[in-house]
Amino acid sequence: MNLLEAVYSALRLPELRNKLIFTGGILVAFRLFANISIPGANAAALSNLFSGQALLGLLDLFSGGGLSSFSVVAMGVNPYINASIIMQLMTVVSERIKEISKEGEAGRRRITRYTRYLTVALAIAQSYGITILFQNEPTNSPILSANMDWFQRLAIMLTMTGGTVLLMWFGELITEYGIGNGISLIIFAGIIGRAPSTIYSAVASQSGSGIAGYLPIIALVAIAIIAIAFVIEVQQAVRKIPIQSAQRLTGGRTVQGRQSFLPLRVNQAGVIPIIFAISIMTFPVIISSYFKGAPTSSWYYHAATWIASNFTPNGPNLATTIAYNLIYFGFIFGFTYFYTAVTFDVSDVADNLRRYSSFIPGIRPGRPTADYLGAVMNRITFAGAIFLGVITVLLPILASKVSTIPTTQMYLGGTALLIVVGVALDTMKQLETQLVMRQYRGFIR
Repeated sequence: MNLLEAVYSALRLPELRNKLIFTGGILVAFRLFANISIPGANAAALSNLFSGQALLGLLDLFSGGGLSSFSVVAMGVNPYINASIIMQLMTVVSERIKEISKEGEAGRRRITRYTRYLTVALAIAQSYGITILFQNEPTNSPILSANMDWFQRLAIMLTMTGGTVLLMWFGELITEYGIGNGISLIIFAGIIGRAPSTIYSAVASQSGSGIAGYLPIIALVAIAIIAIAFVIEVQQAVRKIPIQSAQRLTGGRTVQGRQSFLPLRVNQAGVIPIIFAISIMTFPVIISSYFKGAPTSSWYYHAATWIASNFTPNGPNLATTIAYNLIYFGFIFGFTYFYTAVTFDVSDVADNLRRYSSFIPGIRPGRPTADYLGAVMNRITFAGAIFLGVITVLLPILASKVSTIPTTQMYLGGTALLIVVGVALDTMKQLETQLVMRQYRGFIR
């Protein structure tokens, strides 16, 4: 049974049909809100700003184009993503948060509540920063009026914060009543929703060049197909660690031992290292923009000008371009190890195995098991870090050279590809699970 047949079978079941219709309706509502703009923004200045800021491009990617159009959902689910990452890191830093996370369903609800509160706080802070950035953009035509009073600023901040809370609610509704992870599907819908206009603009730019003008588009499509196949293979790649369960007495019954395996994903960290790396790489450029109004004879004005001109993915010369991309690759590589260590605690896994009378054949329980899992994860994470670096850094450069399309137009192409493929695979697996529960044969081989 292929994917289309599986969707058809799901539509024939009332429960799954309602879930799919509900999910689709929520995503359509999100796209409608993404096209409702907040009044008062200079559209031309907004377009110029987003054409040269990678971090803003990432934020716009997660908001489905809402930030570049300054819509009511301009910040998308970015504050929620940041809040979730912070809470994950807090489980490592704070013993209290770590204990709460282990309290089962009640602990999960408390963590979710804390994440919501933190999302609102981050949304207010981020909306204030966006209004300041748009108001003080060092161009001849700022995005927001320089004479904006506090009432107008507060109205914009409340509107943007409300949009983020609305999307957070949409995501939780999809997770509870629909199919798939709600937040991931909202990001997925935002990326897919921008695809038609992006493809149209790329084709329209080559329309007057004859058949030869479409060769770059054809080359880009071929690279995209190969990259999608590569991402699918790596995203589903796992290292299976054999697990043996000993015979034990539970509730007055004897549970026989059995053999299973512990799956370790190659890309355990997902796209989080890319978000960290882009944030670090664009931070100097954003800081330097605040010094462009300094006296031209000052050293910090010259430093800011040099950073703005040279610290970019496509610098003025080959040396700066190579240096920037090597640093970017290094940050992705390092953050992949860091985030994997945060989300996959080998000591906790070893303790859980021992608690349930399970062990890895040939490895003693406890500390030796944790050391063994740590060594295996280090090797797997190395491959995952190289994969993320290749997709994020090398793929846009290769696609630009082959298709002659500027690198700046594809800088976030690898990140978008990872998100779209990852969310699509996860949603397909959840749909497969629902079908298998109803005695339908799965469509993922």
